[in-house]
Amino acid sequence: MQTIPQILAKELSKPQQAVENVIALLDQGNTIPFIARYRKEQHGSMDDTALRKLEDRLRYLRNLETRRQEVKSAIDGQGKLTEELSASIDNAATLAEVEDLYRPYKQKRRTRATIAREKGLEPLAELLLAQAKDCPAPEEAAQAYLDPEKGVETAADALQGANDIIAELLSDDADLRKALRGLLSRQGHLRSVAVKEEDSVYRLYYDFDQPLPRLAGHQILAVNRGEKEGFLSVTVLLDREAALYALRTAVVKPRTPAAAFVSAACEDAYDRLIYPSLEREARADLTDRANEGAIGQFALNLKPLLMQPPVKGHITMGLDPGYAHGCKVAVIDGTGKVLDTNVVYPVPEFKRVDQAKKTIKAMVLKNGVEVMAIGNGTAGHETEEFAAEVIRELAEEKNLHLQYMVVSEAGASVYSASKLAAEEFPQYDVNLRSAVSIARRLQDPLAELVKIDPKAVGVGQYQHDMPQKRLNETLDGVVEDCVNSVGVDLNTASAPLLRRVAGVSAATAKNIVAWREEEGAFTSRAQLKKVKGLGPKAYEQCAGFLRLPEAKNRLDATAVHPESYAAAKALLDACGYTAAEIGTDRLAGLPGAVKAKGAWTLCALLGVGEPTLNDIVAELCKPGRDVRDSLPKPLLRSDVMGLDDLKPGMELTGTVRNVIDFGAFVDLGVHQDGLVHVSQISDKFIKHPREVLKVGDIVRVKVLNVDTAKKRIALTMKGVPQQN
Repeated sequence: MQTIPQILAKELSKPQQAVENVIALLDQGNTIPFIARYRKEQHGSMDDTALRKLEDRLRYLRNLETRRQEVKSAIDGQGKLTEELSASIDNAATLAEVEDLYRPYKQKRRTRATIAREKGLEPLAELLLAQAKDCPAPEEAAQAYLDPEKGVETAADALQGANDIIAELLSDDADLRKALRGLLSRQGHLRSVAVKEEDSVYRLYYDFDQPLPRLAGHQILAVNRGEKEGFLSVTVLLDREAALYALRTAVVKPRTPAAAFVSAACEDAYDRLIYPSLEREARADLTDRANEGAIGQFALNLKPLLMQPPVKGHITMGLDPGYAHGCKVAVIDGTGKVLDTNVVYPVPEFKRVDQAKKTIKAMVLKNGVEVMAIGNGTAGHETEEFAAEVIRELAEEKNLHLQYMVVSEAGASVYSASKLAAEEFPQYDVNLRSAVSIARRLQDPLAELVKIDPKAVGVGQYQHDMPQKRLNETLDGVVEDCVNSVGVDLNTASAPLLRRVAGVSAATAKNIVAWREEEGAFTSRAQLKKVKGLGPKAYEQCAGFLRLPEAKNRLDATAVHPESYAAAKALLDACGYTAAEIGTDRLAGLPGAVKAKGAWTLCALLGVGEPTLNDIVAELCKPGRDVRDSLPKPLLRSDVMGLDDLKPGMELTGTVRNVIDFGAFVDLGVHQDGLVHVSQISDKFIKHPREVLKVGDIVRVKVLNVDTAKKRIALTMKGVPQQN
């Protein structure tokens, strides 16, 4: 039997030693970001995605091993554990296979077979199932088992009981179940029909039939929800004759006296026990597959959303659109500090547009606003048109050239009403808090979005139908990886942002902020050791991800881990540089000096591996560099279009807002996102949109058609040159 490290090494195509090292690091309580960044030598530079996949599979395989031992112990307790059975359990590759092997020994509720056994009919069942050539005919064999006191008055009664026992034996046979499960997975169909004829979002599935291997995740989830809401009746179908042929071929011995009887028992076993069970299994497996796919896609969408390049250092005006309660306005400086707030009514029906213009212009001029962030909620389009008009007038009147961006406000209301928002902005009402959040989302999407439940950021599908624990674990992992890849300013980060740093708990994050408020700004990473609840292990995990741009020790401003400070200083000395030169133009020559001296020579001198050496060099040249700075900048606009302005054949630039199984939604700046169906994404065949697109991508698209009544825009990328 293969060991867990051997299995993982094969599955992940990684050296076994690297896998064993990662397992040891995880067991020692190290976090994925820390392992990914600071233990590269031990795992061959796996990225955080590969490490999380390894961790996930490790958890499954360990659970599998635990279950194997539980099952073997339970069977052994019955005195029925043979060497052959034990080996079969040990070699079972999935939990389903283990449960199949355990099925005959599992304590059952009282079944028809149980009752038949109580009547003493098990020997008859065994005799008939053996199908010996010299076996008497079933009716003749049954005569020996008549017992009126036990309710076996006729041969038919005895044979019925024998049938029930054989049916259950066949249903409990692990090899038969495995064979039929395989047949179902290859040849089965999912069928859904309408329960009620009223129109609904499930109309596509009112008469739907799809082979199981070709089912897409979104189809499974849609059918499940439609069934749950009472619109659909759903079944998994398998050609009955094909299944019975496979079952009979494996069980029935032709040309024996009992062959016809056993063949009929096969039919009963399949119809009454095996097929219903396999159908339930298949539905559960399909749902699990779809859930894992949806959760995986959610994670893929979330990462680029969080990693959107920030529009740093600009004084930003946030506009939270609304009708009756007006448009909430907040101006923040380059650090996110609130400078000004107001409420205006830019929607024409309130006849206060001119006053709104005056107010916004005055706020722009007073605070030196450079860019606007507009929420995409109710009255978003009207507010966008208003903002574009104000920008045009300011250009004409004051020669000011502002730009704006429509920002997804998904989750903003959740944040605004939260305890955190109340603690952050006790002086503002809920609506004004959302305007601040929208402005901050443009300035630093990551720092703002970490305050919101990842499920509320608007890039998933069917997220409320997912197993919530699994979904939360996956999304939290994505947030953690993003935060740690960017790094966090120890003196400005909020508690929600600090909580996402490797090794920092929610309580410790609050203690860091409390220490900052009581003792003043941190001047060195070493001061973290004085924070309540932050012990040596936590310090080891988090220190490298917490930055101090103004620290006296220039290494505290970098991603170099304190454990490597001595190595970094020795490197500088060996190459003729000083710590004071970290981040200056003079250090541009460091990579050349390292190459001249030889990486291996320096590694031996410093006592580090080559991956760590390379990371140290990169950080010394560009301390605290933001990985987001190398990504394409967000698409800022200065004018606006409406749905009516779109015509088939128009080519436009847009931003990918969401990627799902059947396509991608693109923001064109017309308030309503357009859909690029998976078939329209590439000139080449692709199975899934994620092969080409991710959230945040800037793409060129062509309008195929516009349905103004349903507010649907169909787009294509085929034949449209993309910008590099």
